[in-house]
Parts: sequence; structure tokens; C-alpha cells
Amino acid sequence: MTQSAISVERVSKTYGTFKAVDDISFEVNQGEIFAMLGPNGAGKSTTIRMILDILRPDSGKIAVFGEKMNEAIKHRIGYLPEERGLYREVSVIEVMVYLGTLKGLSRPEAKKRAMRLLEQLELADKAKQKVKSFSKGMQQKVQFAVTIIHDPDLIIVDEPFSGLDPVNTQLLKNMVKDLRQKGTAVVMSSHEMFQVEEMADRLLMINRGKLALYGGVDEVRKRYATHGIIVEGSGDWSRLKGVERIEPASNSRNGVLLHLNPNIQTDAVLSEIAQNSAYHISKFEEAVPSLYDIFIRVAGERPEDIEAEYKQKVGKNA
Repeated sequence: MTQSAISVERVSKTYGTFKAVDDISFEVNQGEIFAMLGPNGAGKSTTIRMILDILRPDSGKIAVFGEKMNEAIKHRIGYLPEERGLYREVSVIEVMVYLGTLKGLSRPEAKKRAMRLLEQLELADKAKQKVKSFSKGMQQKVQFAVTIIHDPDLIIVDEPFSGLDPVNTQLLKNMVKDLRQKGTAVVMSSHEMFQVEEMADRLLMINRGKLALYGGVDEVRKRYATHGIIVEGSGDWSRLKGVERIEPASNSRNGVLLHLNPNIQTDAVLSEIAQNSAYHISKFEEAVPSLYDIFIRVAGERPEDIEAEYKQKVGKNA
């Protein structure tokens, strides 16, 4: 039986009268990408800090690789916090080597791994430049490299793609997928659900400190799927056999969502379209909801509205 990388059992954490995490339980397996999703202020970062023993839970149990957190286990973890920070007045390679030695690497080995990672991140030619000369996105890539320089068995990354352009986002996504292939457990925390939904194997969705959803990504999406199809093209979709109603498709720029009669198969609709010259399609796919849409259905409110309320509360208490 595969050992869990992380086991969280009925954990809660309160700040004053505010319950940041409320009776949450979940497990993270080795060799999987586990997404921790929810709006800002939902309790994701607090949960991560409790896993890392930065904060202590008020109640509940947490085990990492089957044990309570200790110094040996800390060396098996790579952590990229939401609050970034690198020494700005020294060269990138110096920072990486120094932080690598803190994780138990020799200086020659740390330098070798640092240069290999900088090459992967297309920054090798800038290794001797000072950190302060790097853009926010470039520093983000360096911090990710530092997170994995010691080949950890578990990495925890909080908002890993914040501030990155699409090209560099994809670059980091590919590196994360490679880590999973090697058997590394990857925990990704994000309020931008679309950024991780195509990568994650399983997910934990948190709202207002409580568990909202937990399970395999495909299983969760199928559970909340609508019996319908998304089409892009031209034609009077309402005249198709089995179409009960039509609405704009939330995850398609020019498409519409066709809600189908439960007795109609999608193949039959496609066949009818193909045989009728009055219809032209550029896209035809099953209506599988995004995690954003599922969150709204489960929580009964939009993530951005919850975040706005949270920011207002934080502002009043600042």
C-alpha cells in the first residue's frame, strides 16, 4: 500500500473569533498533483502552514510521510510560499547555491543543480546577474528552482503561477508534471482554479474555512456535469431533436450550451448536424463544467464576491 505524503485529520485553526480552518480532513498521495483550491481567505495558506508546522492546529492531527513533522522530514520538502523573497544584492547563482546548501547539498552539487535548473528555465545566461536586476516573473522562476533544487519528495507551492506570462506559466507547469512522473507529491494552492484544473489528479476545494469538495478532478467534474453539449458555429440550434434549452457557454467565447433531453445521446445530435447543410460547426464537445462553475454551484456564491468580502474585512481590521 502506497504511503500518504500528507494526512490531515479533522484539523481546525481559529484566530480570535475567526475560524480560518474548520474541521478539514484529506490525504495527499505520492506521485500525484493535488490542488488546494478556493478564494483568497478561504483557509488554504493557513492549512499549508499547519502542514509545515509553521502554525500549530487548535485540534486535529497532521502527519507527513507517516510521521509528525521533524527536521529530517523538512529536508524532504520543497516549499514555495505566496510571499516571495530573495536576497536582492547578490547574484542569482549565489542565492541558489546558498539556499541549496541549507537543504543539505554540498556547494559543488548545489551549483551543478542550480545551473541545470537555470538552463531549464531559460535563465542560464543570467546566472551571474544580481537578483534585483530580474523582473518579478524571472524571480518567480528562480524561487521555483530553489524550491526543487534538493530533489524533494514533496513540494508545496502557494499561488505558483502568480505574475507569470502564459509562456512561463506553461514552462513551470511542464516542470511540475515532470516531478509527478518522478513520484514527487505536489500540492498546489491557488485561487485561480483554471490554472491548475487541467493538471491536478485530485482536489480539495475550501470555502470559508470548510471543506466544500474533495476527490478526483475527473470524478468531481462528471458528478456535476450537465447532460448537454457545447457547440460553436451557425444554425438554429433550437430546432435540433432533443434540445430542451439553450444558453451561452461560460467556458467558450462564441459557443452555446445545448441542454439535451435525458433520452438523447450526444452522438445522435452530432449525426443530425452532420446530415443537415443548415448547420456548420467549428466546435462540438461534451458540457463538462469548469471547477469555477462547480464552485459556484456548491458554494452558492462567486469566488470573487467572497474575496471582495474578505478584503473588506481585512481592510477594516488593518
